[in-house]
Amino acid sequence: MPPNPKNLILNLLLASDGTPLSAADAVGSCALFGIRENSVRVALVRLGSAGMIESAGRGAYRLGPQAAGLAQELSRWRSSESRVCDWSGAWIMVSTGHLGRSDRAALRTRQRALALLGFQELDSTLHVRPDNLIGHAPAIRERLHKLGLEAEAPVFAATDLAPELDARARTLWQGEALSKAYRHTREKLETWMAHAPELEPEVAARECYLLGNEAIRQLVFDPLLPEPLVDVAERRAFTDAVVAFDQAGRNIWGEQLPAALQARQAQHLATAKTPRTAKAHDASKGRGPLTH
Repeated sequence: MPPNPKNLILNLLLASDGTPLSAADAVGSCALFGIRENSVRVALVRLGSAGMIESAGRGAYRLGPQAAGLAQELSRWRSSESRVCDWSGAWIMVSTGHLGRSDRAALRTRQRALALLGFQELDSTLHVRPDNLIGHAPAIRERLHKLGLEAEAPVFAATDLAPELDARARTLWQGEALSKAYRHTREKLETWMAHAPELEPEVAARECYLLGNEAIRQLVFDPLLPEPLVDVAERRAFTDAVVAFDQAGRNIWGEQLPAALQARQAQHLATAKTPRTAKAHDASKGRGPLTH
């Protein structure tokens, strides 16, 4: 199944490091996945209407104001390990019991903010994560608010949970499954990179986008748990593999793919000129052009 054109366009802009994306490049990139030009142009209009992208000149786009906060958070994945500190056993909690649930948009924003920072429900009114991120409660509070969590939601540290509650909190994440997923995805990325030179540039671009998008999403939503809740060494090895894969993908999309497409276009133009040249040559001899 091809990627959603809106997601693909946003991912291209996130990877561009501020460089505008032309409509023609958006159409060309989406064409690699079989997405029609009309679908791309509809996606551009809808993203613009939602404030996710904005004009950066004639036929060019950059991320819009509605995407700025999320883009800043998503771009942190490369330095995720630098945000982790030793865990003392304390917890960060967010109380949401007094917040409304009837506003679906606000609820989705709240849930996404909590998920991006690795929180889980301790009960229906309280979300929790280990207090092992640099900056602790004040920094986490600020990040949650930037991601759209309501300002009236208390964010605080808890250090004296009852033993049974502390034990239950430690089971909210599937640490063994997370560790296995780190290893599985890392091995998949490393295997692909070993065989990437054998692929045609278009195939390599398509496959590395799909694999890289999946791996980066896994890393973006990783809760960054401490030992002993997860295998930290496996997570660090996974992170290193994603960084290396991302660099390989940037090389494919930024250098190999454009060079291959330009060479193909030049070949096509040369082939297209050949019949006309032959006609002119034959006419000059008075024989007329070939018709079969």
